Amino acid sequence: MKIVAVHAYVVRQPAAVAFVWRQGLPGNDPVGETCWLRLVTDAGIEGWSRTPRGALALDLVERRLKPWLIGQDPLMKERLWHELWEIDRIEEFPMYVMGWVDSALWDITAKAAKLPLYQLLGGYRHEIEAYASTVTYATTAEFLDVADQCLARGFKAIKLHAWGDARKDAALCQALRKHVGPDIALMYDGSAGFDPYESLYLGRALEEADYLWYEEPMREFSINAYRRLCEQLDIPVLAAETSDGCHYNVADFIAQGAADMVRTSFHYKGGITGALRVAHLADSFQLSAEVHGMGVENIHLCLAIRNNHYYETLVMGNPVVFEPIIGPDAKVRAPAGPGLGHDIDLKALEKTAAAKL
Repeated sequence: MKIVAVHAYVVRQPAAVAFVWRQGLPGNDPVGETCWLRLVTDAGIEGWSRTPRGALALDLVERRLKPWLIGQDPLMKERLWHELWEIDRIEEFPMYVMGWVDSALWDITAKAAKLPLYQLLGGYRHEIEAYASTVTYATTAEFLDVADQCLARGFKAIKLHAWGDARKDAALCQALRKHVGPDIALMYDGSAGFDPYESLYLGRALEEADYLWYEEPMREFSINAYRRLCEQLDIPVLAAETSDGCHYNVADFIAQGAADMVRTSFHYKGGITGALRVAHLADSFQLSAEVHGMGVENIHLCLAIRNNHYYETLVMGNPVVFEPIIGPDAKVRAPAGPGLGHDIDLKALEKTAAAKL
């Protein structure tokens, strides 16, 4: 089998809900961009993947990726994965590009095998519980109202993205625990907003409130700072989400005692191939590798690996907008068809694409 054509399509559409992160940092653009990658093979099988960037991704496809991919065997994913890292040495790709190409190759492979991807990867479960991952709201009262809506929707686990003020966030986290009671799993994501001293203060407040994990309180440039934080806290510190270098970098976090749990995802860890490397590395140390982010690629990862416990779904707006794939019991289930399960109307995409290659 050979790749005979490489296409890309930029789609622009207004954001359904505008939201922000800590300290008012923009969470999304007024007009969002997605770039679809389409790999066509001489066997009539196509691989699809998408990235949340438009013009930049289109440039990379035309200038770097298309000339390299034409004529390649898409089933030789291991070799192509390593070659892409070699090209990255020169190009310094945005982190998401690595996962974009690899996931499309896995889509082809699973379609050729006539299996949903998670089963091709080994398969661990057919469904998984989701947790509600909030955007940042203006007041504690609004956070509590959003939590009530999530509980009414069937969620038994909630993660906060708050304001980026250690004392205010600590008070919010403790207020939420008091509000929902002891039986709801709670997590907190610092989105890399704090220095080591603020991180320690907030971590101790989360321990008092019995939170399940403490995610990315600092930028992940300093493994030593994370090691000190892990030594000072009992709550599990979840790290290595946006650090570059896939499993090579995650291995250093683990070896240095700088993470009690690690993040994996197709988007930030080199596609399906890289995400599996991180998950299996963590499993060898009896650590969780919690899958970060939404989308069918991450659903397949959640269902394929043992040491992940939830699917992350972003909840936005108030009244809350929930991801349509979440079942009435707040679980997500396996896509039934072969491959990743992207539902693509190619004719419509050709007509509506803002730019294409």
